[in-house]
Amino acid sequence: MTAPRVGVFGLLGSGNLGNDGSLEAVLGYLRAAHPGAVVDALCGGPEVVTARYGIPATRLHWYRGEYRTASRAGAIAGKGLGKLVDAVRTAAWVRRHDVVIVPGMGVLEATLPLRPWGFPYALFLLCASGRLLGTKVALVGVGAAPIGSRPTRALVRWSARLAAHRSYRDALSRDAMRAMGVDITRDEVHPDLAFALPAPPAHPSPGLVCVGVMDFHGGDDDRARAEEIHRRYLDGVTRFVRALVQEGRPVRLLTGDACDAAVVGAILDAVDSPLVTASQAASLADLMRETAAADAVVATRYHNLVCALKAGTPTLALSYAAKSDALMTRMGLDAYCHPAREVDADRLLEQFRALEERSAGLRRTLTERNRLTTEQLDRQFTALTAALFPATDHTHAVRETP
Repeated sequence: MTAPRVGVFGLLGSGNLGNDGSLEAVLGYLRAAHPGAVVDALCGGPEVVTARYGIPATRLHWYRGEYRTASRAGAIAGKGLGKLVDAVRTAAWVRRHDVVIVPGMGVLEATLPLRPWGFPYALFLLCASGRLLGTKVALVGVGAAPIGSRPTRALVRWSARLAAHRSYRDALSRDAMRAMGVDITRDEVHPDLAFALPAPPAHPSPGLVCVGVMDFHGGDDDRARAEEIHRRYLDGVTRFVRALVQEGRPVRLLTGDACDAAVVGAILDAVDSPLVTASQAASLADLMRETAAADAVVATRYHNLVCALKAGTPTLALSYAAKSDALMTRMGLDAYCHPAREVDADRLLEQFRALEERSAGLRRTLTERNRLTTEQLDRQFTALTAALFPATDHTHAVRETP
């Protein structure tokens, strides 16, 4: 039998640690269960993906300024031409594969600002090409949410319908796709793929609090008040960090995307204390080590939460979307959520102190929930093999695409 040709697709290698962690989890699955697979990527940051994961990678968009605002005629024309070129490029790439996997990520949601002709269009091209060319496209452990924008919702709905396999990281995602008119009868829900990554040993540093921040401006429907939301979020988190420092607590600021650096800088300038330091984490593994060293974590980005919970550290979520609340409920910490759009530093401190009072019991809860999560992910990967690789040769090591 010939080795299966597997492509991975998404905004990978573009600075978002959660996206790259989902890729890492899928690559680990492929290397363990299908070591003969020939793997390459169509992604946002091909140089990073090749350097970090050792697989060939192709740039997702022909036009390099795809995610920059186009105001001049040349840029607008470049973007328009890029849509046509990408349709051909995507189909040619898909055709070279037996299976294409979209690993995790919130590819079926718009909980952050999103233009329909950016990634939603790219995902539609992928799924449509797979259906036309007979290549299985699998949306594995993805996130979904209700979408207000009609063009974005239409592209997302058709992408899901055209995919050969779908699974979701929470029940809310599956329900959202059902509400969009997608038949979810055969779709399953499993924990986020990042929970498949190995957890570091817990060695808490006395008193240390990790605070995960985000360049948060609300969601796709909040564009009119984005700056107001951002100012309120930044002010609330800064006041919370300052209060911890005044109690003599060391604070470690975490991020999950390159764009979050501006928020870290603003907090460091505002608090101006040697007790506040910034993490240089470059992967989810790094973030897990940071959170494993903390007494407690307060975090905004979804995969900051995943890392802290996987590390078994008591965690409070600054929740910006229903997916965060669902994750905290799954892990038994649903009482410890605070709205990112309306951060109240005083109330946040009260919740944080309640979290720390129950620290020992919460660590035991997380140990048990993580055990169950590992079992559920094992079942997902077994189901994925049955769906995508019913008869393949698993006897060779992973090779690069020629």
